[in-house]
Amino acid sequence: MLKILYETKETDRTAAASMFTYGGISAQISANRLQAEGVGSFEQALHFQNQDFEALKQECLEGGYLFEDPCFPAEPPSLGFKELAPNSSKTCGVEWMRPTELCDDPQFIVGGASRTDICQGALGDCWLLAAIASLTLNERLLHRVIPHGQTFQDDYAGIFHFQFWQFGEWVDIVIDDRLPVRDGELMFVHSAEGNEFWSALVEKAYAKLNGSYEALSGGSTTEGFEDFTGGVSEMYELRKAPRDLYRIISKALERGSLLGCSIDITSAFDMESVTFKKLVKGHAYSVTALKQVEFRGHTERLIRIRNPWGQVEWTGAWSDNSSEWDEIDQSEKDDLHLQMEDGEFWMSFSEFLRQFSRLEICNLTPDALSDDDLSHWNTIKFHGAWRKGSTAGGCRNHPNTFWINPQYKITLLEEDDDPEDEELACSFLVALMQKDRRQYRRHGQDMHTIGFAIYEIPEEYAGCQNVHLKKDFFLTHSSSARSETFINLREVSTRLHLPPGEYIIVPSTFEPSKEADFVLRIFTEKQSQTEELDDEISADLEDEAEITEDDIDDSFKSLFAQLAGEDMEISVRELRTILNRVVSKHKDLKTDGFSMESCRTMVNLLDKDGSARLGLVEFQILWNKVRKLLGIFREFDIDKSGTMSSYEMRLAVESAGFKLNNRLNQILVARYAENEVIDFDNFVCCLIKLETMFRSFQQLDKDGTGTAEMNLSEWLFMTMCG
Repeated sequence: MLKILYETKETDRTAAASMFTYGGISAQISANRLQAEGVGSFEQALHFQNQDFEALKQECLEGGYLFEDPCFPAEPPSLGFKELAPNSSKTCGVEWMRPTELCDDPQFIVGGASRTDICQGALGDCWLLAAIASLTLNERLLHRVIPHGQTFQDDYAGIFHFQFWQFGEWVDIVIDDRLPVRDGELMFVHSAEGNEFWSALVEKAYAKLNGSYEALSGGSTTEGFEDFTGGVSEMYELRKAPRDLYRIISKALERGSLLGCSIDITSAFDMESVTFKKLVKGHAYSVTALKQVEFRGHTERLIRIRNPWGQVEWTGAWSDNSSEWDEIDQSEKDDLHLQMEDGEFWMSFSEFLRQFSRLEICNLTPDALSDDDLSHWNTIKFHGAWRKGSTAGGCRNHPNTFWINPQYKITLLEEDDDPEDEELACSFLVALMQKDRRQYRRHGQDMHTIGFAIYEIPEEYAGCQNVHLKKDFFLTHSSSARSETFINLREVSTRLHLPPGEYIIVPSTFEPSKEADFVLRIFTEKQSQTEELDDEISADLEDEAEITEDDIDDSFKSLFAQLAGEDMEISVRELRTILNRVVSKHKDLKTDGFSMESCRTMVNLLDKDGSARLGLVEFQILWNKVRKLLGIFREFDIDKSGTMSSYEMRLAVESAGFKLNNRLNQILVARYAENEVIDFDNFVCCLIKLETMFRSFQQLDKDGTGTAEMNLSEWLFMTMCG
């Protein structure tokens, strides 16, 4: 039996325009159901491109051959599209070779993974390599990305796999081990150990995920952090650090977050130059601890920092050999675990703010933390989409369309319980990430400029559900908070403090009509309630009056007889002629006329006896609907252009008695609009189909449960008719 659901609370996980076909929508429903069952969590990573590592490896072992990946072939397009395009100077002479062909004794990992295993090649992906290097400092997190048990010895089949976090889901990426080689050397990442290949294979898997090696050029270390951990990053400029930064760092360390700091460079010559107190510019350090000690009659706040090089340490105050240590209690000194020449050192927090330029925090989600002693963020995520004409309204600078953006409600229930914080407010972090933009680079596209605004919900809207707030609300209410900036990065995140209450978050692109998929993540210190604010699908349909031929006046019967011909029924072609003749008399309507396809749809939807023609009563019903819809169309053609914008259509559909959610509005615009404009014939066809589908469902859902059941043949009869 097939169950047709009237409404679903599943969040949107759209995948470009293909989602609006039968195949796209059914695939989306299937994906949503799998997600609800836990697929995409770290414990059940999605098989990227439906490739199952264990099954493929077993096939290779049983068949006695080495794996060759058809989804990321050893061919020029896998390298790139511009500088690394096929036949470019940088790709001439490239061969693809397996490690077993490059050396006598290839190893996956030699003596554990370390930062020295990562040497950059001819690709501008240092941001990615820095993130991988940081990951080597945390073995548990490293082996989330690099599953155990992979070697070039036992059961070697030329196949490897790695796991990355992508936009709210963990994916398992399968690759073969053919690597691009030029002049006998690996082109891209390689290990200082000539026979070690884990880092080169991780880079290849990440290139496959993003479409090509060249797609990895240019990025932020935090992007890599997030894709390796599923965490959310935030960045602080230390010259304008918030007054509670020490508390922020303390809480981040309590939660097991990854913290990094660096000193900005002013020119290329500064890169990795050493200051007179032995700090390295343009170099990534790790923050590993905070501590307060009693020193000279006051409390001194200290911060512990690690140089991944394992040497070159700070030589200023509170460094390993400084005199400050002689003035504190030995028990405190022992508690700080002082070690010489290990790359780790202490400095005062005030000195840290002066010496370093920026701090990056990658907050880990609860599923990344196995230590029960760590405190966790509470997390929620929503998948959404900006679609031209329906949900891509742009920022608040565009008041006519801003309201059509997706809206999400968060209820902050209780204040933070930090005794050092006098402000009665709830701490939370909002992170908005646009999906898959690296893959669009080969088509000349890149990151959109994105951000979000937050509005407090006033008392008159308190507790509202299933209501998408309209234009008037945003014209009369100012925002309570917003992202620090709209910026063309993959993710925008902002830490916020607001009093308990109900708020809505409106994510948007800066300009309207910019299309992208996104994931919105909300992290709260205390429990909160979140939901998407979207109209509940419903229809306020008038009871259909039973019309008989006796109810139809003689003039209409006479008109019908002239139009219908001898068989007294109107065919699809005859209906098209009639409607176009009528429409042509209304000079205020811009239309290219009713198409055969739209007329066929209307006949199929209103034909009660299955003749594929309209009899007198059926035509009268259609005629009444067309006249009613003409009035609605004129009312909502606000600019009297003779057409209706997709935004006007949304209001017109509601006026006609239908409440649709964002997903359905996206489908209507994709199906019936052209360049975000709907003409009269498409409007009529759309509304008649909507009404017919609602009435058909209500006929099948006799008990009003919101679910209709039908078998396969009934399903096919119904869908093929429409």
